[in-house]
Amino acid sequence: MEISLDGSKYSDEVEEGKNKRKIECTFCNSSILRPQNAQFANQQFSLPLMRQKNVSSAAEAETEEIKEFWMVDDMFTFENIGVSHTVNNTKFLVCADCEMGPVGYHDIPSRKSYVALSRVKHV
Repeated sequence: MEISLDGSKYSDEVEEGKNKRKIECTFCNSSILRPQNAQFANQQFSLPLMRQKNVSSAAEAETEEIKEFWMVDDMFTFENIGVSHTVNNTKFLVCADCEMGPVGYHDIPSRKSYVALSRVKHV
């Protein structure tokens, strides 16, 4: 996992490799993470779009490649996060209050969670 902020529009959000500010849901403003609770990670992952056209299975879902995440080692670090269904070795993370998402994913084998910087607010 590479930790590089070269050319990132989120470079102001990272302080000593961690989230500088509080992280909230972009839809309902629910608190997801407190400051300094997540590690910045450059890691490419194909995350399903938050708004899908009519799809009947997870295999049909449209995705986007995301490279910048907040990594959380322990699920109990989150203030409010929900977990959706399992696809392969991955569970998708959603806002616990409004259920919008996915805002990230949980890797079952490593037990690490990743929140996409582009899918949350930094306040």
